[in-house]
Amino acid sequence: MENPLALPARLFRRAPRVNLVRLQGMIAPEGRGRLSDAGIAPLLEKAFRSGKPRAVGLVINSPGGSPVQSALIGARIRRLAEETETPVHAFVEDAAASGGYWIASAADDIHCDPASILGSIGVISAGFGLHEAIAKLGVERRVHTAGRSKSQLDPFRPETPEDIARLDDLLGQMHQVFIDHVKARRGDRLSPETDLFDGRFWLGAEAVRLGLADGLGHAVPVLKQLYGDKVQTRVFGPKRRMLSRFGLSLAEQAGAALEESALWARIGV
Repeated sequence: MENPLALPARLFRRAPRVNLVRLQGMIAPEGRGRLSDAGIAPLLEKAFRSGKPRAVGLVINSPGGSPVQSALIGARIRRLAEETETPVHAFVEDAAASGGYWIASAADDIHCDPASILGSIGVISAGFGLHEAIAKLGVERRVHTAGRSKSQLDPFRPETPEDIARLDDLLGQMHQVFIDHVKARRGDRLSPETDLFDGRFWLGAEAVRLGLADGLGHAVPVLKQLYGDKVQTRVFGPKRRMLSRFGLSLAEQAGAALEESALWARIGV
């Protein structure tokens, strides 16, 4: 026979809670983009520490951006997860590409939509060469430096083999840091049959097959499977700055929007 004194405790038992953090947009230093470590840090702190959550979910929709900011955000997620002993689940919307995937792989598992884009594990440097254009205009470029490599990759002078070799070396080092992070987080789940680190990206089902993700599914249904039908969620997202509300940073927003559009265009979104 059930102890009647146990009934009130059971009736008032709290439903499991999962805090969700929205990580959306281009990754760049604060003031230049949508996602930065400094900007997202307060939201992550609240998500891991508010209401004693059973888990934290990361709702990710990002084409990538700064590798350093991606690494800082990923490291913060792991640090908070270990300090609070809280599981972390990532849910990919349109994309977790490049730096977006760096952040997603900081989670313990990754779920995505069949049409989500995941991967793009690579590093890119892009620019323009304008030296011929200014020559046609009769413009003389005058640059004075202390340090013979100080003006390397100047778009107003021709590239040199030395500059290209140095850039390739830097990109290779950065790429290896990215690869090491993904391997450390995903481990044996990664397929050995495909080169996952050549910059390609894949749709959801193929990403699951290759070990870049763990399953297909959206946040609420997956969380119900993991924590029961009564699971409660609370969403933490960035607030718009006061100046933006009054239209006082239109030029900054326009510049960021163009840069972000270029990142999305690389993955066909």
